[in-house]
This record gives sequence, structure tokens and C-alpha cells, in this order.
Amino acid sequence: MTVAFIVDVGLAILILFVAGWIVAVRSTFAAVIGFVVYGLLLSLVWVRLWAIDIALTEAAIGSGVTGALLLRTLSRISTVDTAQSANKSFRLIAGLFCAFISLAIALVIIALPEPAPTLAPEASAGLPAVGVGNPVTAVLLAYRAFDTFLEKVVLVLALVGCWSLAADRDWGGTPVLWRYSDPDGVLKFLAQTLPPIGVLVAIYMLWTGADNPGGAFQASAMLAAMWMLSIVAGLTRMPRTNDDRLRLTLVSGASAFLLLGFAGFGIAGSFLAYPPDYAKALIVAVEIPMTIAVAATLVMLVAGPPQRGGVS
Repeated sequence: MTVAFIVDVGLAILILFVAGWIVAVRSTFAAVIGFVVYGLLLSLVWVRLWAIDIALTEAAIGSGVTGALLLRTLSRISTVDTAQSANKSFRLIAGLFCAFISLAIALVIIALPEPAPTLAPEASAGLPAVGVGNPVTAVLLAYRAFDTFLEKVVLVLALVGCWSLAADRDWGGTPVLWRYSDPDGVLKFLAQTLPPIGVLVAIYMLWTGADNPGGAFQASAMLAAMWMLSIVAGLTRMPRTNDDRLRLTLVSGASAFLLLGFAGFGIAGSFLAYPPDYAKALIVAVEIPMTIAVAATLVMLVAGPPQRGGVS
């Protein structure tokens, strides 16, 4: 029995315990914090599986951004603890449904053939043609580029859906994000110190993603975190939802991806195809607007629907 095996077993037990605690705890706030911890533990699992790209995404989006969304939602709902006031039969049905989904996922995993279907061999073999050294990037932007393009579109549609929750009179207003009242507090100091470092880290993650773990999703989550930190500290104003520059930024990633797709007919003979000599350059070029667009979308999603009379 090795130390690594003991760590893996302990991590698995801890994850199951946290998951059960999230379901059983009666405080909604505690459940949200537990969810954030759960996401961070899953990041460690992905690290142990040597899936560093997924670990970065889980920590940044699955735990960080989603946790911020849940906290933002919690601040906007009734102060009454919804977990205590929920109907017991409803909670029972929800629990049974979650158990059914978990069982279905487990059965699908067990039913996978040996070896399980994967694009990894094709991606690794095709790395010279794609021009990148990271198989994950090759799969996302070459072998299943259309899926990745649709993911960008879905993010924008999710934001439109979030904005549509606002009243008609508020459309075009400013989304409200947390604001910190202490002008000389630690948060303001961090907001003045961390963003330059965070932006450099995001640029590195974007650039190295072509050959090493990283990429547009991870870089965009880092940029979004730095932007939200500046907004919370009161150093940056939230843009209005009818700001033309904001809207152009939000659609720039999907638009660049779509333009590259149609350009593929002329430069490589098919939609979303890359000429071998310029594949890496085109992939990095399209990831730049994607990173900025996804970062802006994440910030606007966390901020919530527009409110004309909100803090800006």
C-alpha cells in the first residue's frame, strides 16, 4: 500500500462526505460554501488523474465562478432559509432524482468498452499536422472544434437569458455586483495589487495552452476573477448592458470562431479546417478574442440581470 493510494482513498472518502454534507445541511449558505469546497476537491482528483487542463477549469469555473454565481443568487433571494422552508416531499423527490442521475452515470461508465472510446490517439498522432503540442487543445480546437464553437454560443445565450430576467424598464441598465464600502481596506489593496499579476498569468495560460496545460477557458476565468475583484473593491464600474463595446466584446469570441470556420473553405477545403503550415497560428489567434469574450460573459453572468437604479 503506497502513500499515493492512501491519499487517493482519503480524497475519495472526503469528497463523498462533503457531497453528503451539502445535501444534508440545513443552511443554504453553508451548502453553497460546501459546493465550493467540493469543486476544489474535484480539482485535486483531476490532478491525481493527470488531467491538469480539467483541474484548472474545475477550480476556476466549476468552483470559483459557479460558487460566486450561487452566492450572488443567495444574496438576492428571500432572507428566509429556503432549505428549512422547503417541502419535505419536494426534497425527497429531488434527492431521488439526483440518485437516479448518479446511478445512470455510474452504469454508463461501467458499460464502457475496454478500452473506452477516446480521441487521444488520433489527437496525439495528428499533433504535427495541427501544430500544437497539447492533445487537449488539439481535440477542442481541431477534432471537435464545432462543439467548442457551440459552447461559446451557449455562454452568450445564457447571458441573454440572465438579462431577460430583468424588468423591461431596466433593460439596458447596469448589472449589480457586490461593492466594498471600506476605501482603505484589505480588499482594495488586493484589487490594486493582484490584477496586474493575474493578467500576466492569464496571458501565460493562454499562450502555453497550445503546448502545455492551460488555454482560453482557464485564461478567461483568471481575467474574469481579476475584473470582478476590481469591481467588488470599487475600482472599476460595471458597464451598462446596452454599451456597444460590451456587446461587441461578448460576441467577439463566437464571431472570430465562425469567421475562421468559413475561412476554412477557402484555405483548407472545409468548415473549421486549418492549413498545416498555419494551424497553430490560427488556433492561437482565435483563442485571443475567445478568452476576452468568455471573461466578459462570466463577469456579466455573475453580476446578474440589469437594474437601472443599481450601483454602477
